[in-house]
Amino acid sequence: MCAPDHFAVTYTINPWMNPAQWASHARSFSLTAHREWERLHQKLRQLGASIELVPPAANLHDLVFTANAAMVMDGVALLAHFRHIERQQEELHFERSFRELVARGVIAAVRHMPEGLFFEGAGDCVWDRSRQMFWMGYGPRSHRDAARVMREIYGLETLPLELADPHFYHMDTALSPLPRGEMMYVPSAFTVEGLRQIHDRVAPEQRIELGAKDAMVFAANAVCVNDDIVLSGCSAGLRRRLEEAGYRVHTTPLGAFHRSGGSAFCLTLQLDHRSASKGSALRQVS
Repeated sequence: MCAPDHFAVTYTINPWMNPAQWASHARSFSLTAHREWERLHQKLRQLGASIELVPPAANLHDLVFTANAAMVMDGVALLAHFRHIERQQEELHFERSFRELVARGVIAAVRHMPEGLFFEGAGDCVWDRSRQMFWMGYGPRSHRDAARVMREIYGLETLPLELADPHFYHMDTALSPLPRGEMMYVPSAFTVEGLRQIHDRVAPEQRIELGAKDAMVFAANAVCVNDDIVLSGCSAGLRRRLEEAGYRVHTTPLGAFHRSGGSAFCLTLQLDHRSASKGSALRQVS
């Protein structure tokens, strides 16, 4: 995670961002962001998470969204290459942080995406532990061919799905695989072909379709700590469905970050994902 010391909405790269509105309420919004981030940080620690912190940096306003920094699997971090120039400045800062994690033995290695390919980390490449595969979003931010690189580096199935709604510009805003095999997803975020792929892989009784109310509060952008699900908010119906499936639901409002198009999952990056075939990830990209 990265504390929101410099978080602000100063440019527009998705439909949620309104720099003029932020500027007119900057102090209030900033204070709210700090309170909300602290509560999320505290909740995750209460649930047993051990958290590494990336140092904030002035003028890197979206650095707080660490999910986009990389994908980390089997101890190997595949670094992001951002599509928008406003976020490309984060890449070197994140790389330094990952190199420090390697030096401390927290992760094993760092890899780069081949030149010319955009890839926005775990924001667009969501791990499905139950199915031992990655669901990868492409179109608004990441290139479809980044899926090939994921397969080559990690030796794991990576299924690219085109994102069709600019409000759900990263896969983690539209789809959340849960630990027991259920899938929360926003149907309107995907093409007809993308929905077919989801339906082919996820049994009907495991599909949790999110309506507009839950989609617009980023319910799909949830963090799972074992059977605990942490999200910004959800409807009574969604909470009931999750609890009936055996999950414990924790809501911690993150409205300040919604103003930039992010929520709980976006504000975290899991470092300890392990595949059933771990060890294959140390292969170099050919």
